[in-house]
Amino acid sequence: MTLLSNTSRPRMGIIGFGAFGRLMAQHLAPHFDIIAYDPALGSLPGDVEAGDLATVAAADIVVLAVPVAAMRDTVLGILPHLQKGALLLDVGSVKIQVETVLRDLVPPTVDVIATHPLFGPQSARNGLRGLKIALCPLQGARHFQVAAFLRALGLQVIVTTPERHDQELAMVQGLTHLIAKVLSRMGPMPRRMSTRSFDLICQAVDMVRDDAPEVFEAIELANPYAGDVRERFFAEAQALARELADFNPKLEPVRQGRDRDYAL
Repeated sequence: MTLLSNTSRPRMGIIGFGAFGRLMAQHLAPHFDIIAYDPALGSLPGDVEAGDLATVAAADIVVLAVPVAAMRDTVLGILPHLQKGALLLDVGSVKIQVETVLRDLVPPTVDVIATHPLFGPQSARNGLRGLKIALCPLQGARHFQVAAFLRALGLQVIVTTPERHDQELAMVQGLTHLIAKVLSRMGPMPRRMSTRSFDLICQAVDMVRDDAPEVFEAIELANPYAGDVRERFFAEAQALARELADFNPKLEPVRQGRDRDYAL
C-alpha cells in the first residue's frame, strides 16, 4: 500500500488520544479516516471514530502517541494486530530508546518511522506552516512518501538518525524545559514592565508549562545525552555565581526611599 491512495482514504489509527493525539486528528482528518484508542478516551471530534486497541492497531497507518515509558508495553499489545504492509510511527520526544523498542519488536513486514514533531498544541495553535518535524527511518523506504506529504502540509522535514536527534534535542529541549521548570517554580513572572527579551522567555515558559509530567521526564531522563547537558549548564551557572560573588565594583550608594513607583 502507499501512504496516500487515489482510490480510497487510508485508515489511520492513533493510539493515545491526549493533547497531541487530538492535534494530529485536527490536521489529518481531511486526509485519513481516523480511529482512536485511549484507555481514558473522552469525547471525540465528529470526524474521529473510537475503537478498541485491536481495531486501531489494525489500521493502514498506526501512530503511537503514548509516553516513551509506555512504548514497549504498547508495542507488545499491538503486535498481534499489526497488518502486513502497515506503516507504524511514533511521536515521542526521544528517539534512541524508542528505536530500540521498535527494532526489537516490530516485524520486518511493517514499515517503521520514528518521528518527533518539534512543536506542540501551543506552538501549532496558528497552524502547521513553518513548523519542524524530525523523521528517523527505521524499516522500509516509505519515509520518502511521508516526508513529501508532511511538506505538503507546510512542515519543515528533517530526516535524521535517532542518535543525532537525541544529541541535538538534549540541548534544544532539555535546556528549554529545564529553565521553564525552574522559572515556573519561582512563581509568577512580572509582565507590566518587561523587555522584549523577557517577554520571549515568558512565552517559552508558557509554551511548555502545561506539558504532561511524562514529557519532562522523557526529555530529561530518557535522552542519554540530557544528563551531560544539565551538568554543563549547572556547572556554568555555578561558575557565573562565583564570578559575581567575587565582583565588587565601586558603585554609588543607592538612595533610600526609591522602592516604589511615582505618578508623573
